[in-house]
Amino acid sequence: MEYIYSAMVLYAAGKDITEDAVAAILKAAGVEPDAAKIKALTASLEGVNIADAIASASVMAAPAAAAAAPAAGAAAAAPEAKAEEPEEEAVSEEEAAAGLSALFG
Repeated sequence: MEYIYSAMVLYAAGKDITEDAVAAILKAAGVEPDAAKIKALTASLEGVNIADAIASASVMAAPAAAAAAPAAGAAAAAPEAKAEEPEEEAVSEEEAAAGLSALFG
């Protein structure tokens, strides 16, 4: 996810999304950059209009968020025995890549 975030930071700053720029952001964040992942990210973003991809992703996400709201309300109504930290779901690299391609075309 940090690779996608680095691309979004570069986009928001109006900078070119290059391999060197992504690596620099990851290093600054304390993440050891993986050259293969960076190359795959930059290659997948070539020719993609990120503004359009974000707009279409937000349109598609709105119905999903509305459908999830009743389920979240029902879960909040159920009493908990003791407060625990929420568990994070493990996401495979294939699932992450599928999410990236859905977001950016």
